[in-house]
Amino acid sequence: MLLLRDTEAGRELAEVIRDHTALVRKTHAGSTDQAHRGRKFTATLRAATRSALYEDTLRPELLALAERTAPERAIGDILARLPLLPKTALSDSGHQAFTRELSEFLHYYESSGTTGNPVAAPKALDDLVANTINIGELWARILSPADRALILINAPFAPAAYQFEKVLEYLQVMSLRPWVDNITGDYTRVLRLIRELKVNVFVGPPSRLLEMIQFAHRNGEPPPAFDTLLLMAEQTGPAFVRHLERLTGARAHVAAYGSSETGTTAVTCEHRGLHLQTQSYALEIADDTGARPVDGRPDRGELIVTTLDVLARPLLRYRTGDLVEIAGADCPCGVATPLLRTLGRSQDLITLEGSGIRQNDVESALWADGPRTPDAPLILNYMLVVRDRTILCLVTTTGPADRHWTEAVTARLAALFPGRELALRPVEKLPPLASLGQYLGWKLSRVLDLGDERNWDRLPAPIRGVVEETLAAYAPSTTDS
Repeated sequence: MLLLRDTEAGRELAEVIRDHTALVRKTHAGSTDQAHRGRKFTATLRAATRSALYEDTLRPELLALAERTAPERAIGDILARLPLLPKTALSDSGHQAFTRELSEFLHYYESSGTTGNPVAAPKALDDLVANTINIGELWARILSPADRALILINAPFAPAAYQFEKVLEYLQVMSLRPWVDNITGDYTRVLRLIRELKVNVFVGPPSRLLEMIQFAHRNGEPPPAFDTLLLMAEQTGPAFVRHLERLTGARAHVAAYGSSETGTTAVTCEHRGLHLQTQSYALEIADDTGARPVDGRPDRGELIVTTLDVLARPLLRYRTGDLVEIAGADCPCGVATPLLRTLGRSQDLITLEGSGIRQNDVESALWADGPRTPDAPLILNYMLVVRDRTILCLVTTTGPADRHWTEAVTARLAALFPGRELALRPVEKLPPLASLGQYLGWKLSRVLDLGDERNWDRLPAPIRGVVEETLAAYAPSTTDS
């Protein structure tokens, strides 16, 4: 998996790989060694004392207590006594969060900065190995060395593309990792490679896949077809998953959940269940009533993460800001760890007159299941534009839309926005913003609020004309910008 010139380091790495692989397989089988988890937790606390991030919050007596506590009780007795770590504290600390010299890391990365300033997220050898095996042992249920995978993740500063390349290498799956400019969005070469190499697996964010499909339709190229979609980096609800399956003919998985800062906290199995990686994390759910450990019972709230395998940059009770749900049910795949369902970021909510509208609400209306005539177009992608009491939904489609189709889709969407004027307008191409969900999140990439005058400049000239004309038809005074 990794070639190291130093033979002693190579031997140590082989032992780490062997031991962690055995741990993952035992955990999947339901044999959780709480004493081993407790020892890792105490080692994480010990490492955290060397990080300036915790110099004012990690009291020495807590580490001393952990050292005296029986390992099988350490997490249960001590974790809740630690303070919560907000995102801002981690981003503000920069390199001060490290417990090792920078030269001891293998690769330097940063988070995308979606929800704040970018966070330093370098990869050390030990956490890279653990994360790779955690993902690989579950993806091995889906992929085989006969597969050929396209990794399409335009995030040069973040570790995701490299991490998934290492996972595919671990599984001996051939992969290619091209780059597509975010502005020009020219997928000609990528589409050619998919055809010529018979690529059958897509790995990447769904908005990037959608943009590639739209490019193929606009330019008369055959749309890409796959057997398997491994989607990540964006909230992808049931309606979005079904939509991508219709467009590509593939079976889609929300393949992994995590972040540059935390690593991968949940991974999909062949039954599309996101399994928490409890061998590498101590996890909690927080809401207005407080925080409590994830124990497999049904629960819902913000995910709180404590890392157990990231000693070079440990996170203690890190607030992810992500809303999640613990299913509280067994998975037919047989893996014994709890199942997680992502509900999106807490800020990814359209709030109108006190009611909250989420991404899946919008996409369920746009991509509704049900009978359709053979000549009815499919909606490929969308963007919502909000101005005063008018909501304009811009869509790209696979073909021309007639009045009946437009009225039917408009009616489904309008039901989400009572008391608002709702207009639907097909366009040839959406603003580049719509493909940046991986970086910005759903609301910032798909919902444009023109109440902020600066957002007019985010609309390319042809799109701006459509927006101005449509808004003028509902409220002429609202287009003065």
